[in-house]
Amino acid sequence: MKKILFGAFLATLAAGAFADPDPNFHIYIAFGQSNMEGQAAVIEENKVPKENFQVLASMTCPNMNRTLGEWAVAVPPLFHCYTGLSLADYFGKTMVDSLPGFKIGVIPVAVAGTSIKLFDKDQYASYLPTTESWLQGKANDYGGNPYGRIIDLAKEAQKVGVIKGILFHQGETDGYNDSWGNTVKKVYNDMLTDLGLSADTVPFLAG
Repeated sequence: MKKILFGAFLATLAAGAFADPDPNFHIYIAFGQSNMEGQAAVIEENKVPKENFQVLASMTCPNMNRTLGEWAVAVPPLFHCYTGLSLADYFGKTMVDSLPGFKIGVIPVAVAGTSIKLFDKDQYASYLPTTESWLQGKANDYGGNPYGRIIDLAKEAQKVGVIKGILFHQGETDGYNDSWGNTVKKVYNDMLTDLGLSADTVPFLAG
């Protein structure tokens, strides 16, 4: 009898470990530079949580009780440990209010002042050493490879939910370059390929 009960217990654990992603957990990648990172002051009203709005921690922030790679209720700041209010904050809250019964998650990775090259997996390694030390420090918060951090986190997120879109806010640094648009498109296409996604179901929303 004990063997039967123990076997049932193991079967339950296995079923939980390999549960299908929740189709009602909609996840968005949010990346870019300072305005995505969050520059507005955070006031008490902004800190009121919505339980169905979650953030997948992109770095460990003891001050926010967040650990890299773990989900938490989304309370600003979302991107770094000590930044400000981001457009991703109220995007998530608005989505939760608009979709009762659904959970909304964001994967936040942003570096103030960066060129789009930092998010191009074929250019970041040569670009990063040419930047100011403070920018390198922000990139190092993401393991020195912000694009790689996005992909690693997104793959984990796909185990529990469904990626529904990619939010992008970057361009002040090099948006005037003729090559900027092509690089942005390449980064988007790389994300789709690396995550097994389709442009037909995962739109790219640029601010």
